[in-house]
Amino acid sequence: MEEERKDEHNHDLEEERKDEHDHNHAPEQAGNPLANLDQETQSMIQELQMLEQGFQQLLMQKNAFSMESNETDLIIKEVEKTEGEISRIIGNQVVIKSTKDEILKDMKNKKELIDKRMASIDEQEKDYSKKIESIREEVMKKIQG
Repeated sequence: MEEERKDEHNHDLEEERKDEHDHNHAPEQAGNPLANLDQETQSMIQELQMLEQGFQQLLMQKNAFSMESNETDLIIKEVEKTEGEISRIIGNQVVIKSTKDEILKDMKNKKELIDKRMASIDEQEKDYSKKIESIREEVMKKIQG
């Protein structure tokens, strides 16, 4: 009879340990804040994340073009101040003599192209912002109920 009590006691201790173990480890989905949302909302959040990544890439392109535009403006100003012979570097290895007018023409064409690209990026930026804001508002409505 003494052994039966020990067995029951040991069995009860094992059950308590199992219960504690189960309470300490919540289901795996509890770590995922999206787990309680419906599939449509989860898809919208994923789309929002992809749009935001695309938006960041667009801003990086815009920054690169902005720096190139500033550099081109500087070249144009310096060439306009220059008198006499002008050389240009091509491919970091070849130096070619050129005329002031030829370089100014090339740099102004380059500047025009950069400005068109920047205008295009500005339009894309507006589109991204509208899409992101629209989806964000929908997601917030769904989350808040």
